[in-house]
Amino acid sequence: MNGKLILEDGSTFAGELLSNAQSVGEVVFNTGMTGYQEVLTDPSYCGQIVTMTYPLIGNYGTATLFNQAAKSYVRGFVIGELCLEHSNWQAETNLPDYLEKNAIPCLYGVDTRAITRKIRSTGTMKGIIVPDTITTNEITALLASPLETQVVAEVTTKEIYHMGEGNGPKVAVLDYGIKRNILNSLVKAGCNLTVLPAFTTAEEVLALNTDGVFLSNGPGDPKDVPKSVETVKQLIGKKPIFGICLGHQLLALAMGANTYKLKFGHRGANHPVKDLASGRVYITSQNHGYAVEEKTLPDHDLVITHRAVNDETVEGMKHRNLPVFSVQYHPEAAPGPDDNTYLFDEFMAILKKGV
Repeated sequence: MNGKLILEDGSTFAGELLSNAQSVGEVVFNTGMTGYQEVLTDPSYCGQIVTMTYPLIGNYGTATLFNQAAKSYVRGFVIGELCLEHSNWQAETNLPDYLEKNAIPCLYGVDTRAITRKIRSTGTMKGIIVPDTITTNEITALLASPLETQVVAEVTTKEIYHMGEGNGPKVAVLDYGIKRNILNSLVKAGCNLTVLPAFTTAEEVLALNTDGVFLSNGPGDPKDVPKSVETVKQLIGKKPIFGICLGHQLLALAMGANTYKLKFGHRGANHPVKDLASGRVYITSQNHGYAVEEKTLPDHDLVITHRAVNDETVEGMKHRNLPVFSVQYHPEAAPGPDDNTYLFDEFMAILKKGV
């Protein structure tokens, strides 16, 4: 079926619809050559239509092993060539079947380079995936619908659960949309986890008497969850804290800094980040549309530890005196492949000091 992606400025990109579906979301692009299933199941993409810049998608199929959440939260998937036949010993099904089973609107056969160039020059914007048969009035109505803002509430766990065994440090995990591999990485490092809904209060977190607190990744604007900012503010100085992605931004807001929306964000598995202490440059996986505003960081409290090589934005920070640190990128995604796992080890070392 013929379909199209229409951006809010009227730009239109033609393609083929996998099924008769339509969707509305913020249109973003991801530069990874692999990891399409991880992208589809990363809760941080909730509310977004994702365009993959790499042209061939689906060549290694899909498998439950690669899922980062129990379901997909993306609002649409836009790709160049949809591979119908896959080759991978771990694959359980092909990508088209996976997309249809999970009701993910997919537009393929699209000039994704043109979409990427448009977003790169104009910035992210609202878009819709629709069949060619849609009317002008229907298009207008869809483009007029507001983008979602309460996406953390959609993706967070609804129930408390536990992961990890043994006598390792106990960690309270605030789940703003956590990826499964972050949980696995923390467990592998030796942590015993209690995973909590995003809007758990500081009093409830402290009542668990854990050795530390982890602030997870998640979707959307950190300023849309002011209660979470207040919770983090109340936890600072009470427990060691490690934050990733949205957790990093919430920590900055809690410390009095500001965040802002990037023009087109960082999304992909090939972003260079410099560790300012060692001078080493790491290849990182990233997925964020917001960043910490450097000039607003309280100099007496926070120091920048990592910086993006491409645009100099803040990619990591730590408290000068307290056991509190965070990074904007995703060390668990391991594009290096193991370059950034040292961050989990650092967290463990801090926790063990207090055990």
